[in-house]
Amino acid sequence: MTKEDSGRGKIALVTGGGTGVGKAITSALLGAGYTVVISGRRRDVLDEAARALAGETRGTVKAITADVSDPDSVAALFEAIKSEFGRLDLLVNNAGVNVPNIPMEELTFDHWNAIVGANLTGVFLCTQQAMKLMKAQSPRGGRIINNGSISAQTPRPYSAPYTATKHAVTGLTKSTALDGRPFDIACGQIDIGNATTEMTSKMAAGVLQANGETASEPTIPAHYIGDAVVHMASLPLEANVLTMTIMATKMPLVGRG
Repeated sequence: MTKEDSGRGKIALVTGGGTGVGKAITSALLGAGYTVVISGRRRDVLDEAARALAGETRGTVKAITADVSDPDSVAALFEAIKSEFGRLDLLVNNAGVNVPNIPMEELTFDHWNAIVGANLTGVFLCTQQAMKLMKAQSPRGGRIINNGSISAQTPRPYSAPYTATKHAVTGLTKSTALDGRPFDIACGQIDIGNATTEMTSKMAAGVLQANGETASEPTIPAHYIGDAVVHMASLPLEANVLTMTIMATKMPLVGRG
């Protein structure tokens, strides 16, 4: 089976699939033959992305608005997938937000709650619904891939809420991989270092380093991330990439500190 047809006849959901890394992942999955549902909070952004992606790949992409931090919204998202497609083969938990890079003591409780809701609660709620569907569908099973970010391994200055949620995602990935074993549900995590998106555009101008200096950091095209996710998803369910780090070779992660 080639990469181009590894997803033929399969259904995928990419949260935060209308922009940035999520859009790149969606494009790669469409190229591999998946039918892809993209979710996000902004209808206009989702619809525009769906039109562009379908035109580029001639694949089938459906946009459904959802707030991953809201249990009712997530339940409605998965009910819509079940109603239209009858199953889900791949969930990519990609949706996430960051907060201003300011000292921890200046962060508000609203800042904290917003990032925990999007980056951690959202992953849990979507995973919970995916597990229910994947256990019940026939054939049984599926795959879940979580976007951990390199912040799941090493923090940047002034990133406590983001880093805390991404470390927690690693624990959730491992728990899901363990709990999914008896039901042919595989779960892995991709930790990404500086993919080129609107969110990382400031990297070239310079970002604060652990030693207090500001330095420019290299980035890599976002489609590399999409290709990596397709590779993880193309494996049979008897095999799993538990963790993968994909990063710009010359970024300063290795040796930090």
